[in-house]
Amino acid sequence: MEYFKSSLKSVLGAPPPESQPSGADTVERLVDRLQSSSLLDDRRDACRALKALSRTYRVEVGAQGMDALRQVLEMDRTDCEIIGLALDTLCNITNPETFDEEVNKHGLKNKIGEQFTEIFIKQLDSVGQILAFLEEFDFRVRWSALKLLTHLLANRPRDIQEIILVSPMGVSKLMDLLSDSREVIRNDALLLLIQLTKGNANIQKIVAFENAFDRIFEVIRQEGGAEGGIVVEDCLLLMLNLLRGNASNQNFFKEGSFIQRLTPMFQLPPETDDSPLSGWSPQKVSNVHCMVKVIRALVAPSGPAQATAACQRAMRACGLLQALCDILMASGVPADVLTETISAVAEVIRGNASNQEFLAGVMAPSTPPRPAIVVLLMSMVNEKQPFLLRCSVLYCFQCFLYKNELGQSQLVQTLLPQGNEAPSLTTGQLLCGGLFSSDSLSNWFSAVALSYALIDNVTQKEQLLRVLLATNIGKPPVTLMQQCVMLLQQGNKTQCKLGLLILLCRWTAQCPTAVKAFLGIDSSVAYLTALLSSQENNDDLQETLLQSMCALLIGLCVYFNDDTVPNYTKEKLCHLIENRIGLERFQDAIGGITRHEVYSRTLKHPQPSAKNPADLLLDHEFCRLLKNLEGIIVKSVLDGSSSHRNNDPISTLTPSESALVAQYKELIREQDVQIQSLNQVNVTLSKEKCDLEAQIHELQATVNHLKDQNLVLRAAQTNFSDEKQMMSTENHIDTTVREDLDKYKVIVKDLQQRLDDSIMKLKEYEHERSNQSKSMLESALKEKMDELEKLQKDQEDLLELLTDQESKIVSYKQKLIALGEKVESDESSGELDTDDQPESSN
Repeated sequence: MEYFKSSLKSVLGAPPPESQPSGADTVERLVDRLQSSSLLDDRRDACRALKALSRTYRVEVGAQGMDALRQVLEMDRTDCEIIGLALDTLCNITNPETFDEEVNKHGLKNKIGEQFTEIFIKQLDSVGQILAFLEEFDFRVRWSALKLLTHLLANRPRDIQEIILVSPMGVSKLMDLLSDSREVIRNDALLLLIQLTKGNANIQKIVAFENAFDRIFEVIRQEGGAEGGIVVEDCLLLMLNLLRGNASNQNFFKEGSFIQRLTPMFQLPPETDDSPLSGWSPQKVSNVHCMVKVIRALVAPSGPAQATAACQRAMRACGLLQALCDILMASGVPADVLTETISAVAEVIRGNASNQEFLAGVMAPSTPPRPAIVVLLMSMVNEKQPFLLRCSVLYCFQCFLYKNELGQSQLVQTLLPQGNEAPSLTTGQLLCGGLFSSDSLSNWFSAVALSYALIDNVTQKEQLLRVLLATNIGKPPVTLMQQCVMLLQQGNKTQCKLGLLILLCRWTAQCPTAVKAFLGIDSSVAYLTALLSSQENNDDLQETLLQSMCALLIGLCVYFNDDTVPNYTKEKLCHLIENRIGLERFQDAIGGITRHEVYSRTLKHPQPSAKNPADLLLDHEFCRLLKNLEGIIVKSVLDGSSSHRNNDPISTLTPSESALVAQYKELIREQDVQIQSLNQVNVTLSKEKCDLEAQIHELQATVNHLKDQNLVLRAAQTNFSDEKQMMSTENHIDTTVREDLDKYKVIVKDLQQRLDDSIMKLKEYEHERSNQSKSMLESALKEKMDELEKLQKDQEDLLELLTDQESKIVSYKQKLIALGEKVESDESSGELDTDDQPESSN
């Protein structure tokens, strides 16, 4: 502290003891000295003192000294020491964190750094100047500039992203820092790029094409791969930013064979027998988490189907899928790593028959060996396993059966009699065991998993009707559907009932045979109608969903009814709904599912998103089924119930139908607004098109005029038929030609300028309009450019002719002078004067 005081005294001079200056006064004197001193050493000392004060007196230094610091960056850029001090001072001023020194002073944490950032970037070239200092190799300058840029980005991310995006070579300068041999600069550059690439697809593309993936993999290699420290995690976070949701970068990653470079990172060393978890440090767990997220970004279900399929094939070919499966079957893997890896395997195989077949053939290293799918399902129906792990297994099973008719068939076959084959634990047995478990979550998981075998597969729905269960010794077996209905009626756990209803809705959808079987079970319809006809107002979400799904199941039995059950034909079911439930209540019950937030959340992504077991109520595939069938089911019930009424469309409208008509009217109004908006856009585009066409016509007229001028010049050239006539009219022709040539040059120059302007306007219009307009305008522009090039070529030919003509004129004059003829001098045409010629002899 004494050293600091002595430094201030040396810079400011020692004030009298009775008049110690305030902080603001000290800052003001330092800023004045920084601006007015002519000696670099004095300015450097003042800048050093300001840096020391910028933490305690941040507001004063920022308010009074920012312009002076900018001046230093501009005027003293060749001195690395003062530039480093100025940048460090700006770093303190714009720091997004609050210093301990100023907490005591201001009493509250504030956004001083953000406010000073806003002031700093108002001067347009400020950020560009900082980017320029990144090219300086001196550590004091480069690191300070990097820290300042990081603070600016943290305070005003969108503004800084846009500034860097339009700055020449701005991203390139940042990418070069990854090759800096000084680790602190390289690591800070990684953190800056992570923030810079968040939520900006254009910057992500530029960074990727600046060889980012190669550089990232090189840093990961230097740091030890998955076993490395936090720098590896930073590299993977940057890679994740570049890939997530960016189809262009994903394709570049695949085409650049970078997927293959991920495989060695998942080939983890074997664990020791005495301490199987010794190889899983917290940092390694974080690294593997990020690695798995990178894989999932490449094969996310929301991505383009073709790109996702290509990445899936590449992952299988390079051994990455095998490496992921090895982690699944390894012992000692932390539960959270295992959970993420299962989800990654799910998305690598989703909808890919070859990869699904590969997973079906993976065997767990157990005694006896069991298929990996069986081992996973054992974890799913085990209530002692972590909830998120069980959810990830369900997701993996869903992806395994997604568009996999063979897998669906094999699952159903395990529930049918197997002949004399040796007994073994199968997927079907596990799911049935979970279906009848005392754990409601296992019931839900098993019912939903079993429903995946029935998606878009009527054959397996009919096959599943053949499944018989021996529930009680000495009593005849019951069908699986009868057992499900019995559990639905006798169960007291709502989550279990919701799972059973999901299975029954999937089973009966698009399958009249299953509908017939369901309607043939005693009290099946009575239970549903009794539950729906209850007038209790229950605000419980689970009970509301239960009633809604019962209404959906009845609606499915109406729509897919083939009228083979006499007591429950389509018409009778509609009348039952109208009399016992009420059409309006029925319609409101079905629509009640889609009004809940849990429905919209579940519909967004195939993977279960619940964080707690009690929140797991709906399934993604069921929500898709409801979305597709809700409208036609309601219409079918309404049409069936009103078939016996008057056919007048207005007089027979029920309140529910009126509400439906109102919905359509609102939809039509929204479409009218959209049409009006599109019409306005069309008018604007048409006007711009007319303006561009007018410019093209004007250019065409100019080109035609130049063609006429060219013909005149050519005609004048052909008129020089003999030497005498050429000599007698040389002055007139020469002057006319030169005047026309000058006019021609002016016209060509004007035409070129107008063409350049038109090109600029056309380029802007290509950026804004459709590809069809773009091709038309480019074609027109190309024609004009071709004509211009032709005219320029004609001009060059004409100039050559004129040059040749002048040479001949000079030669003829010399001959005339030699013959004693008097020839007038014409300096403007470069002709010889007779006074300069020797007298001719007779």
